Amino acid sequence: MSMMLPVNRTYKSTVFIMLFEDRNNLLELYNGMSGKHYTNPELLEINTLENAIYMSIKNDISFLIDGRLSLYEHQSTYSPNLPLRFLFYISHLYSRMTKDDNLYGTKKVHIPEPEFVIFYNGREEMPERQVLKLSDMYTTKDKQVRLELEAVMLNISGENNHKLKAACHTLREYAIYTDKIRKYTEIMGLSDAVERAIQECIEQGVLKDFLERHRTEAKAMSIFEYDQEKHMRQEREAAWEDGHLAGIEDGLKSQIEKKLAKGKTLTEIADELEETEERIRELTDKIKGKE
Repeated sequence: MSMMLPVNRTYKSTVFIMLFEDRNNLLELYNGMSGKHYTNPELLEINTLENAIYMSIKNDISFLIDGRLSLYEHQSTYSPNLPLRFLFYISHLYSRMTKDDNLYGTKKVHIPEPEFVIFYNGREEMPERQVLKLSDMYTTKDKQVRLELEAVMLNISGENNHKLKAACHTLREYAIYTDKIRKYTEIMGLSDAVERAIQECIEQGVLKDFLERHRTEAKAMSIFEYDQEKHMRQEREAAWEDGHLAGIEDGLKSQIEKKLAKGKTLTEIADELEETEERIRELTDKIKGKE
């Protein structure tokens, strides 16, 4: 029986989600991933989490087929925390699936085997395929890992994973669409870049029916998604710059402390470190303040 839930477009919606909420597209993607050749989309039992209030639990796409529970996520920004997020998702899904079972009884409760897949199409260079592990996030590293979760991240940008995209034309065309947006954002504003990508895709028959039916919504979602990606990238760059500058200052303070201990004057230190005397005095005050 299908468990398709109503779509909440106000939370975490993307063009990727819209495309693969369509059972035909999702079955095509599963066939491409698994090497199967199913033709009946009703075989899919979709159980995507839609509850945006409870602990912000909302995954992209999850479904049952072949006795396997597949969780697919799309990412335009790399995050090493996805295994932990997948753990939250799968725990919530299993809890929902077994709510009528007696977990305290003597009869074994059966659950579907999970698989976790991330489709990455961000700006950063990433391997064509890599495995992210929950154990990589542990603060201690024991030889025996007692809880593991592995997620496969597939880079679908450019020419990456050509075989998979050949098997799933929707994924291939989605990748073409997003690659066009990235290309045009280099030479024009985001809104114009998205509009040009949409128009060009329609003319070239790329996601043509989808973009003609959902043009306004797809454009709004793409603009929001790329704005978010840009914001996160700028935050990372700012954090790096802050850390880099802090590292330079710490290095200078260390040298100043050593020279002060040798009885050097501020003028001598400024000359040796090729800094202004005012800068050396400012850092010296910080050193004394720390003490």
